[in-house]
Amino acid sequence: MAEKMFDGFDHTQYKDEVEERWGKEAYAASDTWWRGMTAEEKAAWKQRSGQLGSDWLRAAESGISVASAEAQELARRHVEWLTSIPGTPAAEGGGDTKGYVTGLGEMYVANPRFAANHGGEAGAVFVRDALRIYAERHLGFQGS
Repeated sequence: MAEKMFDGFDHTQYKDEVEERWGKEAYAASDTWWRGMTAEEKAAWKQRSGQLGSDWLRAAESGISVASAEAQELARRHVEWLTSIPGTPAAEGGGDTKGYVTGLGEMYVANPRFAANHGGEAGAVFVRDALRIYAERHLGFQGS
């Protein structure tokens, strides 16, 4: 499932949803970033994203603890991945990265579209819980 997560990816189909959730500026920044990449850069980004998804699936299915070093390394990589996407609160200095990351984790579980990317609800719960622990340990509200 994760390796096909971005097959046929068309970010424009989510424009209204992104603008409603995070604002027009967030969509514009990420749209400019995506359109500014070469085909090779887009392919590399999709590969990195797919690998992260596959690694999450494998970890969730292995039965390891969400607090384990392996799960926490995946959470670190996930946050690093999020910070690489312009327009997201994680990419902007001074934002509430902790709130953004934990909120996304909740959305992964609550929204079946996102849960499917993590192998279903159980996988999404694993990702959410690992991200929550990581956020509590390493992220803080960085706003004013």
